[in-house]
Amino acid sequence: MSAVTEFLDGTGTDSAGRRIAEVLAFDDAALEHRHDFVQWLFPLPEPSVAVPGSPVLTDADAAAIRADPAAQANLAAAATRMLAFYRGADAWLAPFDHNHLRITRIIRSLRLLAGDAAADGFRAEVLRLAGDLPPVNARSLGYWSDA
Repeated sequence: MSAVTEFLDGTGTDSAGRRIAEVLAFDDAALEHRHDFVQWLFPLPEPSVAVPGSPVLTDADAAAIRADPAAQANLAAAATRMLAFYRGADAWLAPFDHNHLRITRIIRSLRLLAGDAAADGFRAEVLRLAGDLPPVNARSLGYWSDA
């Protein structure tokens, strides 16, 4: 198993030595200001530009995560935690914000690892939170639609 599969199934740690339960227990301020956890909670097949050295999801990792009930439960808990963060914060409701990139990552990762329903549900809730005439820029909204 790889480091990211072990992190997501709860048996391993991220590059900072944290278990997934510790990351999910971050308060909202930590979620806003720390930038080295989203790549572990929601890995993608491309290297992160923002956080070099973050995990890169392989096909084998994706298959292992999709087949692992513990990893699936932790992935769902991570999505729930991030939605709670977005419900409680409004700084991301701006034309440009680093959370827009995070949201795109989350949707794409959920689609790869948890399926279309999870990804579409997360996106729908984010769009609901953004409102009918969101201050979020059209480019970010487009990325979310394409993710």
